Amino acid sequence: MIKVYVNDKMQSGYCYERVAPIGSEFAPDFKPELTPKEMLQLGVFGGKYLNDCKAEFPDDWFTGAKLATHEKDSSLNYFSVDASLPLREWIKKGWIHPQDPRGWFQWYCRYYMGRRTEAEDIRQIKRWKAFRRHAGAVRKYCEPYDYQCRKKQRQALLHWAYDARNI
Repeated sequence: MIKVYVNDKMQSGYCYERVAPIGSEFAPDFKPELTPKEMLQLGVFGGKYLNDCKAEFPDDWFTGAKLATHEKDSSLNYFSVDASLPLREWIKKGWIHPQDPRGWFQWYCRYYMGRRTEAEDIRQIKRWKAFRRHAGAVRKYCEPYDYQCRKKQRQALLHWAYDARNI
């Protein structure tokens, strides 16, 4: 068991334990297609995610990651479109839990690293599973591998660890 102490722009004084091996022992119904490292390398969230909290995660996650140096830059996203709502909207919709003030991807990164919090894990996995419907829409309305079709939905799928390059 490893304790992780968090002190960054959005969270200070938070501590959690890694109780599972990195990248394994996921819930049986949670099968992400991309690792956090792969997501960062492909280009997600306009390059403005985890920028100030790199110390919490493995250095190699950031090797080749598409990160913005200043403002969010949608051209860094794999499909070069903005597919994110502002954090204030996430908060308004009740999607943010205090232990992960950056949202789903922060939860996923910490889960991937071995943190387990039963109730929140169940909630986030349920949200992840519900997001799969967007892959169905891409399959229904787009020719296979037509990356110009529904680019925003494809990018959003990447944000949720679904590999939209395979649709």
